[in-house]
Amino acid sequence: MRLSILKLNVLFLLLLFIVPANAQEGNTGVTAKGYVTTMQSAMFEDFSDLWTTDNLIHNRLNFRLYSGSRLSFGLEMRNRIFTGDMLRLDQEYATRIDRDRGWLDMSWNIIDKESVIFNTFFDRLWVDYSGDNYQVRLGRQRINWGQTLVWNPNDVFNAYSYFDFDYPERPGSDAIRVQIYPTFSSTIEFAAKVDSDEQITVAALYRFNKWGYDIQFLGGYVGGTDWVLGTGWSGAFGNISFRGEISWFQPENNFRDSTGTGLFTVGLDRSFSNNATLQFQVMYCNSPVDFNDFDSFYAGNLSAKDLAFSDISLFAAFQYPVTPLINIGVSSIYYPGIKGYFAGPTFDASLAENIDFSFLWQYFKADMLSDNIEMNLAFLRLKYSF
Repeated sequence: MRLSILKLNVLFLLLLFIVPANAQEGNTGVTAKGYVTTMQSAMFEDFSDLWTTDNLIHNRLNFRLYSGSRLSFGLEMRNRIFTGDMLRLDQEYATRIDRDRGWLDMSWNIIDKESVIFNTFFDRLWVDYSGDNYQVRLGRQRINWGQTLVWNPNDVFNAYSYFDFDYPERPGSDAIRVQIYPTFSSTIEFAAKVDSDEQITVAALYRFNKWGYDIQFLGGYVGGTDWVLGTGWSGAFGNISFRGEISWFQPENNFRDSTGTGLFTVGLDRSFSNNATLQFQVMYCNSPVDFNDFDSFYAGNLSAKDLAFSDISLFAAFQYPVTPLINIGVSSIYYPGIKGYFAGPTFDASLAENIDFSFLWQYFKADMLSDNIEMNLAFLRLKYSF
């Protein structure tokens, strides 16, 4: 299976480069862009304790092939080289890096040694056809139904961890997605995906604009276990954006009782004249996830149902551009149900036209099922975009 998929991807890459970028037909051609980063990280409980240090070299390549005005193809991949202490301390580290949660296994640890891991992962591979008032996309793709900015219980296809800042593209799904546009301000969507456990998620969404708000309703069957109903909205009153999402997940095996999981979240954000931004969001969940280790708290196998670690979660963030080239910020999350919180200052600077430097600090403290956690993670990152 892996060899066949690899051959298909190689043929796709060859096709991208064989088709001339400046073909005679105006809407036919190839685009390519991406970035390369090097990031040094350190993890420790106390500043005076031993530090766990690692380095990640991350290259992303994004390709598009256009064949006329209606047909297009997409391929995006991550190439990552891991070195450092985690390879030695965590025997399952290479396995987690190599894991592909999609129906097709398109992740490979090309080098898997005690001191280095080189992983290649295709997180987008799709073909797209656009009609006069509809669009169909088949393959690995991002299906983003979220309206809020931190937690997205409506995002039943592609939930993600807020703490994973080095993956702005977010995960994709092996899916088919049909979008129909009855009017210029409304959309009807149908989507279905299959994951690595061959569990099916099927859902439909209707989005429209009313009173200056984008409003949506959705329903479906998620992960082979739950039925889901949800709604979401985004708009503004005055110069303040107002967003929200509500989802109820009812287990298929207990459909007639009230043992489901409900998530409700609302957020406010505002941009100021000096380009500073202020953001708040609160989420309530009647059945938060229990966890017993830091990994599951930090970057667990999240679904839209498993976003909450506390019955109430409170988020706040502020970003301020000191100069046009330097930006500072701070974000925090309070989890009263586990007596925990997160705090994360950031510093970003543009060193040249395509070169950026970032420093990020993430501090966590919480009561787990088996122990208390207190953890610091610090990151230095240099990024070149092309």
